[in-house]
Amino acid sequence: MFPDMAAVFDEERDLATLVVRGAGAVVVVGDVWEPVRLVDSSGVVVGAVRAFLQDLQAAGRSGATQRSYAMDLLRWFRFGWAIDVSWDKATRVEARDFCRWLSLRRKPSPATGSGTRVARGEPNAVTGRPGPGGRYAVATRAHSETVLRAFYEFHREAGTGPIVNPFPLARERSGGRTNAHHNPMEPFRNERVGLYRPRVPRRIPRCIPDESFNRLFAGLGSHRDRALVALWVSTGARASELLGVRRGDFDPGQQLITVIRKGSRAVQQLPASPDAFVWLRLYQATLEDSAPAGPDDPLWLTLRQPRRPLTYPAARAMFGRAAGALGANWTLHDLRHTAAYRMARDPLVPLTDVQWVLGHAQLSTTQIYLTPMPDDVIAGMLAHYRRVEQDAEPPEPADSCADDTGGYRRAALDVLFGRQPR
Repeated sequence: MFPDMAAVFDEERDLATLVVRGAGAVVVVGDVWEPVRLVDSSGVVVGAVRAFLQDLQAAGRSGATQRSYAMDLLRWFRFGWAIDVSWDKATRVEARDFCRWLSLRRKPSPATGSGTRVARGEPNAVTGRPGPGGRYAVATRAHSETVLRAFYEFHREAGTGPIVNPFPLARERSGGRTNAHHNPMEPFRNERVGLYRPRVPRRIPRCIPDESFNRLFAGLGSHRDRALVALWVSTGARASELLGVRRGDFDPGQQLITVIRKGSRAVQQLPASPDAFVWLRLYQATLEDSAPAGPDDPLWLTLRQPRRPLTYPAARAMFGRAAGALGANWTLHDLRHTAAYRMARDPLVPLTDVQWVLGHAQLSTTQIYLTPMPDDVIAGMLAHYRRVEQDAEPPEPADSCADDTGGYRRAALDVLFGRQPR
């Protein structure tokens, strides 16, 4: 007998008064075999999540990706603990309620990456970028839905979870032939979208203006930080890619740096600016006799003794403090956007070369950086209006229209444009 689905969906859960406590945690282990763990309130590892993360590792996903997935799963498990429903007993009703709760609940106002606090959703006065909102961002919710659907699909196929995925695909998109009307000039789209996945608006990346970047760079407090920022803004490497380099990954003579690409894990050499290598050498001079200097030893270390590898959160906090001193909320990823814009705007650099440097799989992704910046468009149009006002004479009507037949009179135009009557 099939369950009465109408009765199932009629079960009302008071989400407005639901209290979801901060039980459990994602623990960064540091072990290459198990980078992260999800533990419950008693510190016991959640076996279902461990198996899923191990599967991700086997598929080549990095430790950072595993941590990101684990954070999404932690929200789901906290919700399940709050409503007293085990993960393997969850149905579409729980999935629906979780997505509703995630989209409507208010979260504590977090500190911004710049070390300042702004009103929820209020645009930054310098960058124009909105501050953290009072609710989870659309991109966060979309990523959460994707992770949870993959989590349950893994356990469904393994026979260790529900036989029906609580996070279904959209009904109107689940049938038919995928990419049946695909444009060969465009990348293939994933048309099988989750039912509860929100639409993520496409945002144009922002770069840091040159004048602002110079002020930000001048405020950095160490040669390490200057070398990092100079390399980020000249190579276009992702923050994690640059932080993962070793001492033997630099070739100053050829102005090259070797990184491991995020996602593909491909080893790639990237060119960098001469000044970046100058700052790098000054930083390396500060490490003499205070840190291991082997080619496989990490390059980026903490400034304080004992020296430890510099982590992404620490680098993000460093850059956030520098941006916050200018009242801005730029992020480390904005340095990559800045590098991309600089390269794409150089008429002597082919866009395919920019694609290769950035590591984009599709040229259409790189083409985003051909989009003019809003500030540049506004400044250009205002300059256009000034030129028109200064250089162009307003058109005068024909003599046949300078009468009472409905046309403009010459005297009226003289008054309108402040000219001397003729």
